[in-house]
Amino acid sequence: MAAISKAGCNLGTCHGNATGKGGFKLSLRGQDADFDFKALARDISGRRVNGFQPEQSLILVKGTNQIAHEGGKKLDPKGWEYQVLRGWIAAGMPRDDATAPKVTKLTVTPTEAVLDEPQDRQQITVQATFADGTQRDVTERAIYEPLQNGLVEVSKGGLVKRLQFGEPGILVRFLNQSVPVRLTFVRANPAFVWSQPRRDSEIDAHIFSKLKTLRMNPSGVCSDEVFLRRAWLDLCGMIPPADEARAFVADKARDKRARLIDRLLVRPEFAEYWALKWADVLKVESRTLDKTGMQAFHDWIRDALARNRPINEMVRNMLAARGSTYHEPASNFYRANRTPEARAVAAAQVFLGTRLQCAQCHNHPFDRWTQDDYYNWSAVFARVDYKLLTENKRRDKNDKHEFNGEQVVFLNSKLQVENPRTGDLAKAKFLGGDVVPKQEKEDELQAAAAWLTSAQHPLFAKAQVNRIWYHLMGRGLVDPVDDMRLTNPASHPKLLEDLAQDFIRTGFDLRHVIRGIMLSRTYQLDSTPDATNAADTTNYSHHLPRRLSAEQLIDSLHAALRVTPEFKDFARGTRAGQLAGPLNGRGSPDPMSAEAFMVQFGRPKRELTCECERGSDTSLGQIFQFIGGPIVSRVVAEKYNRLGSLARSTDNGAVVRDLYWALLTRAPTADEAKVMEALLASAKDRRLALEDIAWSLVNAKEFLLCR
Repeated sequence: MAAISKAGCNLGTCHGNATGKGGFKLSLRGQDADFDFKALARDISGRRVNGFQPEQSLILVKGTNQIAHEGGKKLDPKGWEYQVLRGWIAAGMPRDDATAPKVTKLTVTPTEAVLDEPQDRQQITVQATFADGTQRDVTERAIYEPLQNGLVEVSKGGLVKRLQFGEPGILVRFLNQSVPVRLTFVRANPAFVWSQPRRDSEIDAHIFSKLKTLRMNPSGVCSDEVFLRRAWLDLCGMIPPADEARAFVADKARDKRARLIDRLLVRPEFAEYWALKWADVLKVESRTLDKTGMQAFHDWIRDALARNRPINEMVRNMLAARGSTYHEPASNFYRANRTPEARAVAAAQVFLGTRLQCAQCHNHPFDRWTQDDYYNWSAVFARVDYKLLTENKRRDKNDKHEFNGEQVVFLNSKLQVENPRTGDLAKAKFLGGDVVPKQEKEDELQAAAAWLTSAQHPLFAKAQVNRIWYHLMGRGLVDPVDDMRLTNPASHPKLLEDLAQDFIRTGFDLRHVIRGIMLSRTYQLDSTPDATNAADTTNYSHHLPRRLSAEQLIDSLHAALRVTPEFKDFARGTRAGQLAGPLNGRGSPDPMSAEAFMVQFGRPKRELTCECERGSDTSLGQIFQFIGGPIVSRVVAEKYNRLGSLARSTDNGAVVRDLYWALLTRAPTADEAKVMEALLASAKDRRLALEDIAWSLVNAKEFLLCR
């Protein structure tokens, strides 16, 4: 197995492909010894091996390219891989599964290293520990896989050579064990001087320590105006009122930022906005849940956050839920995920930050999950069933995913999951763990809920704090946030571990984690880079500017100009951040509507359990929406909006200042005030002049971006 893996025969690009190559299929990366033995020694009547003339074995003849082989030469007759395979064939292809000691541990040196220019090489050594206690140097036999293209090249013997400066990751594999290695190649910079930034928390200690190693200085701390706007957008999903902004900037207290965070965390807008984030990945939408179920599920999430329920308790309630989707709202988690496989994938992705989809058809090519893991975990959710209390009156008779009417979620003992690899019924097992142990009066859903959300689970707390970090910092410590695996390591693994342990110690308190991150100097850094960190996008040397989300844009626009928002089929005055979810299945929205505006700016349909469904890119259509689109034009021209009262004022300076504070959360500069006041003074129609000023501010990058 080690020889076949080292030669690369069982990679996804070769015979480890889901369909094999040239009629010959091996298990991906040698994860199934039984399957590989049959493929080599028994398939096509054993023609791939020749026990009488081992050198004439098809696997050796093709592997050495003596006859045509699409994969080229993989084996050298003088190499250890060839000799091992030849010796095994000559010995009669014995099975030693029962007697050969298993590898229990892989010791890799180093697992982390910083190499300053001119150093450009690093030798990796690998030692395997076996179940019988013996140890063996397997440096030559291990496999070295660079995790990023173009940064390094690695020899077969584990010598890493730098191709570019950066932080390359290398996955070291031997049989069933894998260990990630992270190297940091730092460009020489004799002129670099560390700025000695103040550290306000342990978060800063982690972030700044790495920045110093990378020869980067963090940017300076952002202004009060920028911090206030950032905090309101991140916690409440909208920009702050002008009066509050002026009062905050005028406040001279040293702890005003901490007090602001505390005030925002208990505002109703906080629970509404963070419920929106949960609703995105829990697929809270009307097509599958119907409008009543959608509203019930959203309200349950919002109320849990408003009461600051522990996150593990909230998740545990969802996983163990059953009953009416109207009266037991948490059961809508199962209404949104209609098959055992969909439930298993959703639970792993949302709650454990783990993507399982690739393991449905074959063993995961980049993670440790096998096809058996996938179906055994799916079997935990196999008995979930639904009872329709009313006829399902679909608007679209051909849409099998549309459900209207109340449903009851219950467990049906007759339902099971079959493992297509074996043809047998899958055994309900925790993901990567044991068979589900059920206590007295406990079913498999309750057992899984308790296991997944426990303080001892290696992934749950990390996945949750990583997602919180992503929402506040614009990038996860593990990114993407739902793809935590050895081959996608955290940028700051010790920080992730510390945040997770703090989360556990405080009883899975969401607000505690948010407060800690926002009080750090790292969160409060300015978005303007300096000469040392301008190219950085992964190490938090400066705040990453982000385009406002669809809901943030439309709510901020209406609130700043004092216009009541309107959304079809929702009560007038409901903000975008308060909406339970999209009303899917009704065709495209009216292009003149607020719904169309939000679709243009990336609001998801909530059909996937992935943050990636929400669009954050920019487009020409978005530009047109702000230049002359119906929503911006309607809000700016609304007769009784903020501009109506300002038009009656004769103090041009006060009017301009009010608009800047309302839309950009700052006072105008002297030059800006001079230009805008002159425009008002010379205007024949004061109201139209104010609309022009408001339109120009709404189209400014300062309005469109969270800096």
